Amino acid sequence: LCMRALLLRDLRLALRSGGGAGLGLAFFLIVVMLIPFGIGPDTALLARVAPGVLWVAALLACLLSLDRLFQADAEDGSLDIIALSPLPLEGAVLIKALAHWMTTGLPLIVAAPVLGITLNLPSGGYGWLIASLAAGTPALSALGAFAASLTVGLRRGGLLLSLLVLPLYIPTLIFGARCASLAANGQDALPAFLIL
Repeated sequence: LCMRALLLRDLRLALRSGGGAGLGLAFFLIVVMLIPFGIGPDTALLARVAPGVLWVAALLACLLSLDRLFQADAEDGSLDIIALSPLPLEGAVLIKALAHWMTTGLPLIVAAPVLGITLNLPSGGYGWLIASLAAGTPALSALGAFAASLTVGLRRGGLLLSLLVLPLYIPTLIFGARCASLAANGQDALPAFLIL
């Protein structure tokens, strides 16, 4: 009951605040839509870089909202109340990571296939792109929650948060993009997905 209440509270706050849920999706859309302008109209080149571009944009979109994951609760005193609740702190962090994924990662998974068309992603890569994002974006939220909890007491800890979390994100990025890239080239993507 306490976990569900915390999840619903975090979802309401993320959807109500101006920079919560929509900011990550808007950033994802802007980055992916600008890539064809920067690379040019070469459809073969766009198809080759599409999985990596989609994964890098998803990673940066997830990173964008991490600094506010615990900061607002720390500022208004809610974090102290959550710490005193019967819910273990590990459970509270997992619920906050789940709420972050639902408001940031899930919209990216839905938007990625549409944006894959913009980047000329080969048809064989769509299923594995969705699967790799569905497996990888929860990891991005969980790792981000871990790093955000370390920087919650710092003023303007966004830069430190980025420095802490980016090295942890790299393996997820490598294997997620590799999974979609292998599938787009007609190769077996299952080993990369299993490592992811």
